[in-house]
Amino acid sequence: MQETLDFQNLGISSRILTTLKKMKISTPTPIQQKCIPVGLEGKDIMGIAQTGTGKTLAFVIPLVQQLDHLPGRSLVLLPTRELALQAAETFHQIGTPFNLKIAVLIGGESMHRQIQELKRQPRIIVATPGRLLDHLKQNLIHLKDIKILVLDEADRMLDMGFAPQLNQIMRSVPKERQTLLFSATMPDSIVKLATTYMSLPVRLEVAPAGTTAAEIEQEIFIIQQESKLSLLEKLLQQYRGTVLVFSRTKFGAKKITSILRALGHNTAEIHANRSQSQRREAMNGFRSGKYRVMVATDIAARGIDVSNIEVVINFDLPDKSEDYVHRIGRTGRAGKKGLAISFATPGQRREIHIIERLIKKNLTISQLPELPPLKDGTPFQPPSLRAASAPSGRQFVKSRRSRLSRIRSRP
Repeated sequence: MQETLDFQNLGISSRILTTLKKMKISTPTPIQQKCIPVGLEGKDIMGIAQTGTGKTLAFVIPLVQQLDHLPGRSLVLLPTRELALQAAETFHQIGTPFNLKIAVLIGGESMHRQIQELKRQPRIIVATPGRLLDHLKQNLIHLKDIKILVLDEADRMLDMGFAPQLNQIMRSVPKERQTLLFSATMPDSIVKLATTYMSLPVRLEVAPAGTTAAEIEQEIFIIQQESKLSLLEKLLQQYRGTVLVFSRTKFGAKKITSILRALGHNTAEIHANRSQSQRREAMNGFRSGKYRVMVATDIAARGIDVSNIEVVINFDLPDKSEDYVHRIGRTGRAGKKGLAISFATPGQRREIHIIERLIKKNLTISQLPELPPLKDGTPFQPPSLRAASAPSGRQFVKSRRSRLSRIRSRP
């Protein structure tokens, strides 16, 4: 049982305590209770905690406080643009009283703007591995003065194929430094990374790998693929709060978004085919309430940090069972209650069992509600969308004639 109940007992400076009070953050989470004091001592950390447990503050607070009296800079690496922007926002909030300049180096953004940020000599660099290497290769940045290195969502970075980039970056930073590594899981690849590049790290774990938040109620519907849209519409009528919907593919996310918009739901989408400005607009709109529904692929499973998401809906089960934990961790955050609903087809019993073994609990199979009837076995779609997607007979004939004419005119 943790004895520490508030931030004042963790060795945090008064300026940061005042900022936390303004942010209305009063009680540290278990990972924060364990990591902050050790981080302030300058020790290397392997922090293991399920998603949604407050890992960002667990490294932001000791990093900012140490940079206030240490020379040099800090480098924070994250797997996705969304996570990098969210971490940078937290650094801005906590670091404002210390006048610490921050540079964000991520793909999809202007290199020129990032170069200008680097010229201002930032003390904190938040980056994704690929874009950081772009700057290194062009000699736009050096890492010889890095005193604190943070690897956040390290398992995700390796899953995304960033191991070669991480190895290059690790060889570019000084050997004498503090390293804070955070991960939701601890596969052998992470252990190897820690053994190679860290100095006697303190392992701090608040939940076994694969553990889901206790406050998340989980249920699953066994349903035919063509009926999923009907069930989704039914659930969106039943739950009126903020809803995050996960699709397995970019095409699926786009299709679901189009249908939900046609049904009158304020819906945003986020996936790899969206530009950085489109992703930012979607995220900001989702946070502000402009969009009640967000449809996303697994690119956002760990990249969405929005308070009070009422329901996470897995329209498709994830390809990797570990991603189930990260997806549903977008609700029930910081001790709040949440609901996760998954759709599975009758042929996915094996995938369900794999997820259940990972989370060490049985998923509640719920009875299907009465759904809108389907016509001729076709998937449920609003009339406006069906009319827009299906060409009329006259349009079809005209299109066919046009194609034949082009073919005949070829030399």
